[in-house]
This record gives sequence, structure tokens and C-alpha cells, in this order.
Amino acid sequence: MDRLHGSARLMVVSDLDSTMVHNLLSSSQRSHYLVYEFHGKTVLSYLQVDHDDPDDISLLSFNALWESYYRHDSLLVFSTGRSPTSYKLLRNEKPLLTPDVAVMSVGTEIAYGEALVVDAGWEEYLNHKWDREIIVEETSKFPELTPQSEIDQRPHKVSFYVEEVKALAIIDVLAERLEKLGLDVKIIYSSGIALDVLPRGAGKGQALAYLMKKFALDGKLPANTLVCGDSGNDAELFSIPEVYGVMVSNAKEELLQWYAENMKSNPYILQATDRCAAGIIQAIGYFGLGTNVSPRDIKDFQKCKVEIINPGHEVVKFYLFYERWRRAEVEMAGQHMQNIKSFFYSLATFVHPSGIEQPIHQCIDAMESLHGDRQGKRFQVWVDQLSSAQIGSDTWLVKCKKWESYDACHTVCSIPIQLQSKNEPKRKMEREFQLHIVGEDKHCCLTTILMSSKAEIPNEFIWLHMHQTWLDGFGVKQPETWLL
Repeated sequence: MDRLHGSARLMVVSDLDSTMVHNLLSSSQRSHYLVYEFHGKTVLSYLQVDHDDPDDISLLSFNALWESYYRHDSLLVFSTGRSPTSYKLLRNEKPLLTPDVAVMSVGTEIAYGEALVVDAGWEEYLNHKWDREIIVEETSKFPELTPQSEIDQRPHKVSFYVEEVKALAIIDVLAERLEKLGLDVKIIYSSGIALDVLPRGAGKGQALAYLMKKFALDGKLPANTLVCGDSGNDAELFSIPEVYGVMVSNAKEELLQWYAENMKSNPYILQATDRCAAGIIQAIGYFGLGTNVSPRDIKDFQKCKVEIINPGHEVVKFYLFYERWRRAEVEMAGQHMQNIKSFFYSLATFVHPSGIEQPIHQCIDAMESLHGDRQGKRFQVWVDQLSSAQIGSDTWLVKCKKWESYDACHTVCSIPIQLQSKNEPKRKMEREFQLHIVGEDKHCCLTTILMSSKAEIPNEFIWLHMHQTWLDGFGVKQPETWLL
């Protein structure tokens, strides 16, 4: 949170599953996962399907909008029911940005920055009248409650699955029993299946109130806050005073019912007509919180000029063109490459992550030959944690993480199987079959760019130098396949 020197212009506080991220499986289905060995590492992956937005277009649109126009002076907070382990798994599977704050385990854990530095003060606060052992013992007396997986059980969160028709009766009886034992808890039911027992002072709403109090004490209360959700455990977020709120169009009935009973007359809460991240973008524009036209939604930058120009926006715009070029979503025309080359100083250099330095125009020539090499394939490019600093009267230093992901098929293991001939029963053969997992390859470079503003053309920048190094664990086996 120390990244900003003053108050954030906007703070977006968003749930993840079915709010920021499209249509993941229900929490009950997410309890099933695949464990396998890959490249010497044990990999745990949730089995999931995404029918509405298989390419995460709305999420990528939000990413481009945030990095272009908001990252430099605003705060992004993810508020999720997922445990830290489950949250990290989602980050490996989806093109999520790095938030400034992660509120996890239904508001029982708060962590800051990329390193997820734990807020020990919040954990200490939640210990009041909380005894996890007693709760586990009492809940074991309800056979209708099915414990969630171990990775979803946390120090201040005990979680179960239970059918909706049985949930209300269990909540009433369990709450009464725990109160008689001297505990002060709250029981939250969401998504028509998930039941969480938490300390009374926990929850997504209380965690946000705690953060806002910390901001206020530091004199850094955000100018505007937008909360975003889709299910029952998000309801508390909308109860925080003086915040804007958006229920995405795919919000669950439990949240819509709560809204109808408690907040229908609140003009600061929007029922979006767009799903998930697209609904968040819609709300930013609806409430006038800032620009809500994502660079990803602009098909021709030559014909559509944006009002806000900054070095970060230029980086986002370049990599969007790079993605579209390789997917053949722009036609192969010489004028496109001439226009791209005009962004770069004639003697500009590029240091490849392998350490090789070369003229950047040589890379653009190589890019020209790759037109459509990813056509019809899942190929995505995005930037994260983009920052820019003016280091001279007309010179800027831009830093970001540049990501690429694409479909890949990996051999996980070999399985020996004995075959018997139909015609010759005594004849047996052993064959080795390979198990393949089709998934995504993700690669990332720490990218530094030196830019200069054009004196003769206001609000335009020219690239002077570019340097990339592999993010640990995300390099490529064949460096020559990485362009820039």
C-alpha cells in the first residue's frame, strides 16, 4: 500500500470467482482436482470449465484498462473466499493482475503486495472469542455437513458443503450451540452449497472496513471505492458506507434477494447488464469514476484517438497489436509494420532475456514474418504491475511484467499396458502409452523500457531501449522462440 504517495484516485474491491473471473465451476465441483508430477514439481490443478468466455476476454479487457489508466494512482483489491493456496492456483490458471491487497478466506486473511505479506494485526483481532477446536468438534455432530478440502480450511475459517434445503436449520441450531459455549461467530452460506464458520468480526465487509480505517489513519482514504460481487458472501461489501457497488449480471439469487430486501433504494449500487469483469468496467463508467474504454476494445488505434496518453498506455497498446498480429486479427499490410517501426528510435536496442543484444528494428522485422503463426489458437498477451517514472525533462522509464500464454500439450507420464491378441490368445505384447495433459504454457519477462516524448508531437512517445529478463520459473526452454 506504500506504492502510492497519497490517496488512491479509485479503489476497486472485487470478488474473484464469477465476478472478476468468468464462470468457474461451483465451489462443490472445485473440491475435485488433479495431482500430477510435471518438470519435477507436484502440480495441483482444479478441473474447471468456462463456457461463457473461454478466452477470458472480459478479464483481459479489464487488465488492459487497469494497467493503462489506473495502476499508477489507484488500488486493486481482490476479496475472495479462496484460501491462499487456492488463490495462488487460480493465479496460475487465469491471467489475473497482481493486486495491491488480497483479502482471502472470506475476509479472515489480509495480505499485501506480490509477496502476500500477512496483516498480523487483523489475525490477532480475529482471535477474540474464537476456538477452532470447539467449532470442529461441534460441527462434526451434523452429518449433513461435508467438510471442504484441507486447502480450504484455515485458522479462522471452518468450511463445509451442505444442501440448500438443510442449510437454514443447521445454521440456526449451530449458531445457538456455539454461543452457549462462549464463542462469538458468524455463519455465512453462499453459492447454494458453501457454509463457512468465521469469527464474528470477520467477513469481506469487516475486512474492507478495517482497510479503510487504516487508510484514513494514514491520511490516504481513497477518493472513490467500487465494490464488486456476485454471491451471498459479497453482501457485506455493499453494506459499507460511502462506497459504490456493482452486482454483475450473473449474480446469484441469494445476493439479488438480499439486495431487494436491504438495498433496492440505494442509488450507489448498480445491477450490471454485463457479466463478470465486463460488469465492473460498466460500473466504472456508470458512476463516472474514470474512463471505461479498455484499449483491448479499440480495434484500430489510428482511427480512435484516446484522450489520456501516457507511457504505460503505449506499452499496453503495442503488446495488444503484437497479440493481434500473431493471431492474424489485423491484416498483413506493410503500413502496419511501418507504423510500428515509427514507435522506435532508429538506433534503439533490445536486450533479449537470453542476454543477447540486438537492434530493435531487427526484432520488428522478425515479427513481420510471424503474422498469423498463432491463428486459431489460444494465444494471449498482457502486462502486469506497469509503472512509469519521468527521469528527465522528456525521458521516461517504464517497467512491467510482460506475459504470454498459449495452449500446449505436455506428456505427464508413460503407462505400460499389456495387450493380448484376439487371434492369438497366447501371444501377449507390452506397449507403452503416454498420458498427455492439454493446458497452458505461461511465460513472463521483467521488462524495462526507456522512452522519450516527442517534442514535435505532443502526447506521443518513442522507444529508445528495451531490456528483458526471465521471471523466475517462467522462462522458455527454447529462448529463440521468444520474440520481445
